[in-house]
Amino acid sequence: MAKEPMRVLVTGAAGQIGYALVPMIARGIMLGADQPVILHMLDIAPAAEALNGVKMELVDAAFPLLKGVVATTDAVEACTGVNIAVMVGGFPRKEGMERKDVMTKNVSIYKAQASALEQYAAPNCKVLVVANPANTNALILKEFAPSIPAKNVTCLTRLDHNRALGQISERLNVAVSDVKNAIIWGNHSSTQYPDVNHATVKTAAGWKPVRELIADDDWLNGEFVSTVQQRGAAIIKARKFSSALSAASSACDHIRDWVLGTAEGTWVSMGVYSDGSYDVPAGLIYSFPVTCKDGEWSIFQGLSIDEYSRKKLDLTAEELTEEKALAYSCLS
Repeated sequence: MAKEPMRVLVTGAAGQIGYALVPMIARGIMLGADQPVILHMLDIAPAAEALNGVKMELVDAAFPLLKGVVATTDAVEACTGVNIAVMVGGFPRKEGMERKDVMTKNVSIYKAQASALEQYAAPNCKVLVVANPANTNALILKEFAPSIPAKNVTCLTRLDHNRALGQISERLNVAVSDVKNAIIWGNHSSTQYPDVNHATVKTAAGWKPVRELIADDDWLNGEFVSTVQQRGAAIIKARKFSSALSAASSACDHIRDWVLGTAEGTWVSMGVYSDGSYDVPAGLIYSFPVTCKDGEWSIFQGLSIDEYSRKKLDLTAEELTEEKALAYSCLS
């Protein structure tokens, strides 16, 4: 019997990431090749005409899984009945703006959208925040949508996770599918810690540690980390636009694994609400290694953290604590 359609909200849908994301969702990349979807697309009033153009293209593409499109500038209409919300829309930092200015803008946006999700989304709606500062935007959304379980509000660090896998696969000249269990700890910012201490690579002799195969700690602790941390800026410099394609693809990966489950023996990185695991302060949205099953994520426990890594985990937690305080000050 055919499945009931799932309603998927994409905010900022007329923007570059949204434009790359909505056809992936309609094609089944996010939720599977047998899952019909109804797309809810939200954007601001000045983008209404462009949003309608995206809707026309979705109709023209004749996606078999796409059972309807809602294109609107009204948050209530956009949020009504949605099962999954991908929050791409946000206020970008512009030249001359301080972090507090950006935070003030985004606090008001995410406060309003949280209220709409709180009142009108389907029960147990899963939320993924993509717009930066992603971790703190997600925290604000969680605060103003108290009936949505804290475990249902996440932010995107899968893009950084995938970047880490890509760098390892290029270095070793292996398929990216043969690399697993890198970790992104902390904030989706330049303080994030891409950690390969537990990552492995599939070889003819079985799975081998990345550090054993690369055997270059200077590269793994230096250029590798900075490349992953600064990849977004490097893409903007090269392309003159942000990394929309890879962000959209990673958002699909994040939701797909959350809903359908991670492979046995594999974890992925997700920004989730900290419960104090790995001595990370509770109450932050922080990126951890997680496994997913039956639509629920769990922080993978028991990994050893060396002294070098401990400092990196603490540094990014400190930044998130400062961002949290800044965001809360914008509310007063």
